[in-house]
Amino acid sequence: ITTHTWQVVAICVLLAVHLSEQQTLEQACPSCDASQDCNCSAMGLDFIPPGITARITTLNLAHNRIKHIRSQDLQQAVNLRALLLQFNKISSIDEDAFQSLAKLELLDLSNNSLAHVSPAWFGHLLSLQHLHLQGNSYRELGESSPFSSLRNLSSLHLGNARFSVIRQGNFEGLEILHKLWIDGSNLSQYEQGSLKSIKKINHMIINLGNSNIFSEIVRDLVYSVAWLEVRDIKLPAERKSLVRNSTLPFRIQKLTFKNVFFTDETISRGIVLLKEITSLRDIEGIDCTLEGKGKWNTAEIARSGQSFVETITIKKVTIKNFHLFFDLEGMESQINQLKRLTIASSNVFMVPCNLARHFSSLLYLDFHDNLLVNNRLQQTICEGAWPSLQTLNLSQNSLKSLKETAKYASRLSKLINLDISLNNFDEIPDECQWPDSLKYLNLSSTQIPKVTGCIPPGLEVLDVSGNNLKEFGLQLPSLKELYLSKNQLKTLPGATPTPNLMALSVRRNKLNGFTREEFESFKRMEHLDASDNNFMCSCEFLSFVQHEAGLAQVLVGWPDRYVCDSPLAVRGMRVGAVRLSLMECHRSLVVALVCVLVFLAILLLVAVGYKYHVVWYLRMTWAWLRAKRKPRRAPPKDVCYDAFVSYSDNDSDWVENTMVRELEQACPPFRLCLHKRDFVPGKWIVDNIIDCIEKSHKTLFVLSEHFVQSEWCKYELDFSHFRLFDENNDTAILVLLEPIQSKAIPKRFCKLRKIMNTKTYLEWPAGEEQQQVFWENLKVALKS
Repeated sequence: ITTHTWQVVAICVLLAVHLSEQQTLEQACPSCDASQDCNCSAMGLDFIPPGITARITTLNLAHNRIKHIRSQDLQQAVNLRALLLQFNKISSIDEDAFQSLAKLELLDLSNNSLAHVSPAWFGHLLSLQHLHLQGNSYRELGESSPFSSLRNLSSLHLGNARFSVIRQGNFEGLEILHKLWIDGSNLSQYEQGSLKSIKKINHMIINLGNSNIFSEIVRDLVYSVAWLEVRDIKLPAERKSLVRNSTLPFRIQKLTFKNVFFTDETISRGIVLLKEITSLRDIEGIDCTLEGKGKWNTAEIARSGQSFVETITIKKVTIKNFHLFFDLEGMESQINQLKRLTIASSNVFMVPCNLARHFSSLLYLDFHDNLLVNNRLQQTICEGAWPSLQTLNLSQNSLKSLKETAKYASRLSKLINLDISLNNFDEIPDECQWPDSLKYLNLSSTQIPKVTGCIPPGLEVLDVSGNNLKEFGLQLPSLKELYLSKNQLKTLPGATPTPNLMALSVRRNKLNGFTREEFESFKRMEHLDASDNNFMCSCEFLSFVQHEAGLAQVLVGWPDRYVCDSPLAVRGMRVGAVRLSLMECHRSLVVALVCVLVFLAILLLVAVGYKYHVVWYLRMTWAWLRAKRKPRRAPPKDVCYDAFVSYSDNDSDWVENTMVRELEQACPPFRLCLHKRDFVPGKWIVDNIIDCIEKSHKTLFVLSEHFVQSEWCKYELDFSHFRLFDENNDTAILVLLEPIQSKAIPKRFCKLRKIMNTKTYLEWPAGEEQQQVFWENLKVALKS
């Protein structure tokens, strides 16, 4: 039990320590909490924080104040792939500090204060591929190689401002490197053969302050380095050969001079000596300075034989006495095998015609960013010059006349590619003379206001970007690529003049959009760059770009660089993310639908009104309103009837044949108003009813079952008799032809029901004796 208890206690202690270390790490580097990439850079750390576990694969501790790396600092980081410790103050590292980092691939210890490099540090780094040791304070690498165990090393950066010695054996164990960079600005001692142990180096960069050891280093490297880049050196005028008596094949193919100082003598000697390296094909000079006039030893150069160099690149070369520079007469024999020549940003204003004619094998010529003008171009491209030239770059010079430029270019019978961009032509003629072989023409940013027949019709690639063009309609049947960026086009160019177009760029124009028909008219289109335009996100455009199958594979930059400019509600949103409402997308359809619905509603109202006599009711209402405004009683002179008789047409036989005869033939007679007889023809019936009631002393209602069921009587009681009832109930005389229950009267006839409930009415008797009494009573009622 005691042993078990101690084990539990020990486990708890270990867990507590681990949790404490983890908390410390999280406090020092919050980003380490949830990621395998632990970024602790620029946090002012004086030490490697505890808690680095096997979970972490990348640890960035750069730009801190760490001075010492201890054995236990990285003991648990067994899965670490990258360790970045540059720009600290590291001066000491325990020999077993990296012992557990068997999976480490990148170690950066650059720009620290390491005074020596220990082989013990790297003894267990079997997976290391990239090692950076430059910018420290060590003077040498020791007597032996600190890198002998690094069998997988691919790139090595070392050296510093105090690094002065390279000894034999310093690079033992390294056989193949992709890149080797040595800062040897103060290198003063190089033991011959020190770099020969490395069998293959693809790219080596070395800056040397001491030119005396330059030749020794080159002699060791010509058999192992494919690309040698020499920096920051004043090149010596070497007399001895750069080639040793060796049976090994040369490997060096490219030689770059960067920020190197030349003289006429060093160039002359260099050309001669480099011819011995038969594998050398490419020479490059960048940011170099030539102190001389071009007075080279052409006789010695000619005697040394033919050069094997095929490519020469010169960029930003400064010639102090440029105005005194010779025309390189005598170098003709050295240039006839050259295939590619670049002289850029170096104030070239012409090439003598005689020299130009000897570039018989040159395929590629780049004179961009120089001082070429049209009258000097006439000499540079004279008849017979550059006979094999296929590519010519004259961009960013001082050419003014496009017609003359085309004329001189037409002398190059094999020219395929011509770049004359970034010149200022201002105008473009209607016709130009070009070489028949021309397939690619770059006229971008040349200030041409339009495109005309000056453009050669056989082109396959045309770039007229950056010229503020407003339209493009040239007939170019062979054109495959067209670049129209940074212009003022509002629509896509027509597809008919360019039926074989496969790639089109209209980036940064004034396009509001394009239709399905415009897009599909380009039958062979594979790439369309219409990004960065002011798209009007209409429903038609959105429907097309969002639902067209395969359009996303054709549109370059989709969807991030396609943004709506209007409508205002969606400005700034990506075209692919905008969703417009039904009303916005189908406004005309919605309006048409609303109109149809309104029409149907009106039609329905008309039908309902027709069925239920709504129009008649409206007219009745208008009559009621007019009647309301009339005086309550008509003038006595206008009263001409004793009674207005209201009855159902089904009771007309009794009214017209019995009641009218009895009353109108009485002595004195009564004058009755009947609608069949006394209504004014052509006058609206309601007006007739109202007028007749107002011109009558009494209103006589002949009530029966037919009366209360008659629609006409309902209208009459609703819209005519109200005034009678409202003013004086005594003017109404009710005659019942047959018994009617009060509850049988429709509820709408509330006035009539009230009168029947409160007033005596006359009933038509069946017997003749009672009928005589009925007529007497009726006559009395009419006279009252």
